Amino acid sequence: MANKKNFVLRIDEETYEALEKWAADEFRSVNGQLEWIIARALREAGRLPEKRHGPKPPQDPLPPKAPTSS
Repeated sequence: MANKKNFVLRIDEETYEALEKWAADEFRSVNGQLEWIIARALREAGRLPEKRHGPKPPQDPLPPKAPTSS
């Protein structure tokens, strides 16, 4: 298991309540939800090394279908 850093995060009560609800909806802890949100944002921004999470998926995995003549 990777080493994890601890840090303090201060957010307003309304934001925390929304985060808590979202985490519960996805069967995660608030901490787990924050880790998921941050990891997703880092992947989408291209900020994580590929070796950790594999290659990025293609933007458009399927080419457009060619029109058929009838």
